[in-house]
Amino acid sequence: MMAEKRNANGPPPAGNASGGNAYTIDLNTFSRRLQAMYTHWSQHKDEYWGSSDVLAVATPPPSEDLRYLKSSALNIWLLGYEFPETIMVFGDKHIHFLCSQKKASLLEVVKKSAKETVGVDVVMHVKAKNDNGSNQMESILRAIRSQSKSDHAAPTVGYIAREAPEGKLLEIWTDKLKGSGLTLSDISNGLSDLFAVKDKNEITCIKKAAYLTACAMKNFVVPKVEKVIDEEKKVTHALLMDDTEKAILDPVKIGVKLKAENVDICYPPIFQSGGNFDLRPSASSNDDYLYYDSSSVIICAIGSRYNSYCSNVARTYLIDSNAVQSKAYEVLLKAHEAAILALKPGNRISSVYEAAVAVVEKEAPELVSNLTKSAGTGIGLEFRESGLSLNAKNERVLKAGMVFNVSLGFQNLQAKTSNPKSENFSLLLADTVIVTDDGRDVATSASSKSVKDIAYSFNEDEEEEEQPKVKPESIAKDAVFSKATLRSDNGEISKEELRKQHQAELARQKNEETARRLAGVESGSGDGRAAVRAASDLIAYKSVNELPPPREMMIQVDQKNEAILLPIYGSMVPFHVATVKTVSSQQDTNRNCYIRIIFNVPGTPFTPHDANSLKNQGAIYLKEVSFRSKDPRHISEVVQLIKTLRRNVMARESERAERATLVTQEKLVLAGNKFKPIRLHDLWIRPTFGGRARKLTGTLEAHMNGFRYSTSRADERVDIMYGNIKHAFFQPAEKEMITLLHFHLHNHIMVGNKKTKDVQFYVEVMEMVQNIGGGKRSAYDPDEIEEEQRERDRKNKINMDFQHFVNRVNDLWGQAQFKGLDLEFDQPLRELGFHGVPYKASAFIVPTSSCLVELIETPFLVISLSDIEIVNLERVGLAQKNFDMAIVFKDFKRDVMRIDSIPSSSLDGIKEWLDTTDIKYYESRLNLNWRPILKTIMDDPQQFIEEGGWEFLNLEATDSDSENSAESDQGYEPSDVEPESDSEDDDSDSESLVESEEEEEDSEEDSEEEKGKTWEELEREASNADREKGNESDSEDERRRRKMKASGKARAGPSSAASKRMKFR
Repeated sequence: MMAEKRNANGPPPAGNASGGNAYTIDLNTFSRRLQAMYTHWSQHKDEYWGSSDVLAVATPPPSEDLRYLKSSALNIWLLGYEFPETIMVFGDKHIHFLCSQKKASLLEVVKKSAKETVGVDVVMHVKAKNDNGSNQMESILRAIRSQSKSDHAAPTVGYIAREAPEGKLLEIWTDKLKGSGLTLSDISNGLSDLFAVKDKNEITCIKKAAYLTACAMKNFVVPKVEKVIDEEKKVTHALLMDDTEKAILDPVKIGVKLKAENVDICYPPIFQSGGNFDLRPSASSNDDYLYYDSSSVIICAIGSRYNSYCSNVARTYLIDSNAVQSKAYEVLLKAHEAAILALKPGNRISSVYEAAVAVVEKEAPELVSNLTKSAGTGIGLEFRESGLSLNAKNERVLKAGMVFNVSLGFQNLQAKTSNPKSENFSLLLADTVIVTDDGRDVATSASSKSVKDIAYSFNEDEEEEEQPKVKPESIAKDAVFSKATLRSDNGEISKEELRKQHQAELARQKNEETARRLAGVESGSGDGRAAVRAASDLIAYKSVNELPPPREMMIQVDQKNEAILLPIYGSMVPFHVATVKTVSSQQDTNRNCYIRIIFNVPGTPFTPHDANSLKNQGAIYLKEVSFRSKDPRHISEVVQLIKTLRRNVMARESERAERATLVTQEKLVLAGNKFKPIRLHDLWIRPTFGGRARKLTGTLEAHMNGFRYSTSRADERVDIMYGNIKHAFFQPAEKEMITLLHFHLHNHIMVGNKKTKDVQFYVEVMEMVQNIGGGKRSAYDPDEIEEEQRERDRKNKINMDFQHFVNRVNDLWGQAQFKGLDLEFDQPLRELGFHGVPYKASAFIVPTSSCLVELIETPFLVISLSDIEIVNLERVGLAQKNFDMAIVFKDFKRDVMRIDSIPSSSLDGIKEWLDTTDIKYYESRLNLNWRPILKTIMDDPQQFIEEGGWEFLNLEATDSDSENSAESDQGYEPSDVEPESDSEDDDSDSESLVESEEEEEDSEEDSEEEKGKTWEELEREASNADREKGNESDSEDERRRRKMKASGKARAGPSSAASKRMKFR
């Protein structure tokens, strides 16, 4: 059918099984399916089975050709294996098998099951090795004739008319059957309808085949093609076909844990490009080179089988596509999705194709004539199941358990380009879809077909363009695959030049964008920080009657009412424990113990003003009270009780205040009958729930509108709504100890008693092992090797479990109701990562397609690229071992994020990444004090724009401006001394990045000593010069400024930032 290279129908039992022992027939499956066949035959005898009284099915000899035969499919469906050169005849009283001795011995086990299930006897007709089987055939025909009807008419024999006889045995059988005088009828439709609805075991096989197919496309084909394009290799379609076939036949290499002996290809993989496209299933990969220049289209189609059950997937990849190609693909994608959505039990098969046509007629009516004439076919043991074609004429009804290869395409489209290889193009999409009770299940969804995952931009200019574009297209997600150089007729532009051109364009755009944004923002005096919290009134007792009965005149702690009662002038006076600031005890030399209680009162430094103090401003407050006791044990007990009660109350009030600021979330809708929740077990959570109880693992479940994480404790539960998720990350363990899922939220939620915007679920992939012996193990120790293998297997299993969960959740988020949320798990790109210090400790910081993250160490770092205004790379110099990154956000009220001590070896990679993601960056030789700079910008945005916006950070521009400035000339001396001074200044990576005034002055003095003049000499010279000019009233500030120039060190502070055009050296 598709190609003629391999045997596609599983291992033949004959010849390979020694005595039949290597193969066993599943009698439960045989009985169930034999019953189903006889029932279907009885109920639809006239409709599908051609009024046949007897079914005769003959299987041809084994072949190396890839072929799909209904006789072989019946063998596999009923018996689990293909039985070559075997004739099966099914009647209402007998089942006849004509086969070799080995096959007969294997089939002996079905006799009892056949009798018990449908009440028929199994008769074996054993053919000797050199016998042509003629005598046995006559015996079978006599048995058929004896099964006459009541009117003594010969019975009708059903056979598969479309299968031509192969081999001597089948040719003799066909001749005898046609010469027997019996009425013959075709039973192909009956077998097709019998195979159409799959049982649970068949669905499992198809899902495994589909997963293998999708992983082959995702994990092998896509990276392979990307590498070919990125390295500009010349590779033929046929070579890609061979490599992909090998990958499918060795599933472990593409991350699929299926046994190689159970898998096979459905057809040789198809690769097409360069204007020659054939969307028929019988197409093949030719020997042309893969064509991937601008406006090119690449079609990839692969199919694989598991236990003889087929699956298929096809994807189209666009390289630097033009408007015509992009629009056609978007229309095809919508039509393909509409066809899949129409696959529901009860719908007619014709409605599937009609749904696709309706989308094309609405979105692009001019493309209707180019649409394929069907939307695919049924798929199972046969790659194309006859009778289940998804065309406009098929009126059969869809049923749960049917499986379809939904294949839709546009053929012979014109791209309006001058290049003949890209002018003519076609598009194709195909998925394996299972019809379920409540809809459908796309079994090949692991292979993405969304526009952002199939459209590639490799920064190549069109040859027909008159001028090369300065700004390459943004390819944030595909940064890894961007080309290092831009080809042209005269040579190559270096990466650095291309980056500078792009950054210059970004600077212009960024200044315009900032100007527009600042123009629309009113300058407010507040800083937008936390407002005064209105605390609720803290009342211990509402009336005197609620006070506990008086006991001895001793300090009492009423835990129920959260109060302490102090004996003052013969009365027990209550105080709410929240009014207590500190409590302490001490003992003197006379063995007297003292307890000292200090209260919160207005006006005390570092004491927050609550609502109660503001409400009672004229009241008199008790500030402090002390008591003496002869009983140290009692004093110690009271102090401990007060401290514990105060800590609990303050923790509760703090949590209540945190919860009061939370945004109200929608209620979680649990998954019901429509689908089971997607689960991931044995996960730890960060931040933890708190408390002193033993930490427990929990389960993460994906429900209708959010996630729920819960442990076995009823109070340990967290709900995360899909609508509250801003970013979702999946980071498999590679060089880390954990595999994790991380959610960065729009609004804070409470985890235990902690308020957080980041929630993480993780599993430790490496077990903590301690070697008690303490001795060193040999590298060749078998136990050590086995232990390492176990750890690798555990890590791979955990990563695969997480990947499966992520894939299923991505499928859920791909549904229509979640389209507006634009959710998808993002995976960090380790190859773009770099080391740095975002908070206090060094960490490995990794970009993703939309963020810059560090998810291993706490506190977590998640920075959305869309929130970034500009990035300033500080302390960048030839003699530096590392540098710092200052990230300025679009919200100028937000503090600048600093990532310190980044190795200088990462500088080029970071520049390339920032440029690729369209983020404007600058470089400076010193660290800047950003708070006064941002305050200056917000105070006078108009001046900021007039003076060039962010260009004050541009070192090159500043240097060129300073050439025309006499003042700047005096401050810069091109000598060998200054670079040495700079390098000494920043020699130690561990020193503070912002020096103190004293350190600066010390370095100035050192610099002066090197030049040979003391400060006194300089002061004297300056004074003499001033007297000569008549300027004896110079201020101290002016002298200090001259000192700075004389030392060759100019450092811009807040005052200089606010005065003239901002310049930093």
